[in-house]
Amino acid sequence: MDFYGRNSLHGFMDEESHPPQSPPHHLSIRTRLDMYDQDLQFSPGRPSSPRVNPAVHSMFPPGSPESPWTLSPLQTPSPALLYHCIASLHRQEGNIYSIALSKGLAFTGSDSNRIRAWRQPDCTERGYIKASSGEVRAIFAYGNMLFTSHRDCKVRIWNYTISDHFRFKKITTLPKKTSFLMFPKTSSQQHKDCISCMAYYHTEGLLYTGSYDRTVKAWRLLDKKCVDSFVAHESNVNAIVVNQDDGCVFTCSADGSVKIWRRVYRENSHTLTMTLKFQQSPVNALALSTTFNNCFLYSGSSDGTINFWEKETMSGRFNHGGFLQGHRFAVLCLAAVEKLVFSGSEDTTIRVWRREEGSCFHECLAVLDGHRGPVRCLAACLEAEKIVMGFLVYSASLDQTFKVWRIKVMPEEKLCFDIGPADRSDSRTKTTMEYEISPVLSPSWVEKKLHGNHFQ
Repeated sequence: MDFYGRNSLHGFMDEESHPPQSPPHHLSIRTRLDMYDQDLQFSPGRPSSPRVNPAVHSMFPPGSPESPWTLSPLQTPSPALLYHCIASLHRQEGNIYSIALSKGLAFTGSDSNRIRAWRQPDCTERGYIKASSGEVRAIFAYGNMLFTSHRDCKVRIWNYTISDHFRFKKITTLPKKTSFLMFPKTSSQQHKDCISCMAYYHTEGLLYTGSYDRTVKAWRLLDKKCVDSFVAHESNVNAIVVNQDDGCVFTCSADGSVKIWRRVYRENSHTLTMTLKFQQSPVNALALSTTFNNCFLYSGSSDGTINFWEKETMSGRFNHGGFLQGHRFAVLCLAAVEKLVFSGSEDTTIRVWRREEGSCFHECLAVLDGHRGPVRCLAACLEAEKIVMGFLVYSASLDQTFKVWRIKVMPEEKLCFDIGPADRSDSRTKTTMEYEISPVLSPSWVEKKLHGNHFQ
């Protein structure tokens, strides 16, 4: 999954502030959500299906002819899950490449030079930031700070406030104009190609950027300097995440590998600690799921699989726990919240996976199929409720639509199924043995690679 970025230099003041405008065993997971004729939908003129488990169905709002909710197919021992699309927008500004959530706002970056701010969850537009350089490939938000990458291979940092109106102010551009002009040819502060991903380490105030020039750079926000730059992969760096607990940096690439980097103690340099590689196809996305007692790393590949690793408590090593299969084509984006993992694919669907407490067992709870093009980016957040777990999922597709999904999941301990431990074990064994055919590489990815083009 490759994206082009064109080099062009702009001055430091190129924008102005605007007023409001697991155990190491392998599990192959097969889901049975592909047959949509089994979906139980509440839609006008269609009564609720008698196949719904009454004990589970009673935990949710009753179905009515006007209800927009979709009840996912019940698969013992899977829990019931309700979801529906609460907003769908179509923009005429090209593809949306990135989404970030913070302070009740959702930010989107696209082919346009406008970074738009939407109110959560209804996606009412609050305003936009207009930059002189468009094609915003990566966005990251933390508190009232917004980081954006642009076609000129630079990062802009913005401060924004929300009262009656959405207001913003540019803090700086990385690298700063002065430092780059002093060393135009030898400086390591300038990426040479598109900045595809960003991550922020809160404790140290370090911003990490990954690029198609194969490098990762660490920026210290205190003095706005690039404090380290290293060649991370043999091909494009597609995604980067940081573990906020220990500062470890995870990167993935079109070279098919995932790498773990650790900052050298009392220094700004970084050293490679592990290389994780279980497939030959490009790795497009990463997600990190951390709780009080465990840490899981997920990677999405162009062969349609999602590999995951569990961190050992004592050694800190990451052991391969298995892979999730269900997507037909390339996995382009991932998001993790609590024990849920959301995956967006070139097959136009979003899958919702849940990890079982205390194990590596995952199950697919639902398939969201509202998009008509590859799902390019995802963001998710918790929407707590009293009885069920609520989540908001924001997705953007190359069909140029931006959607918001509301999801309700019944906690595992609240569900009562007439199934014993032996049946549950047999079910897992059957699930593991049932999937023997690996997914194929995305046809469009293969075609573009054969013609030497980049996936857009």
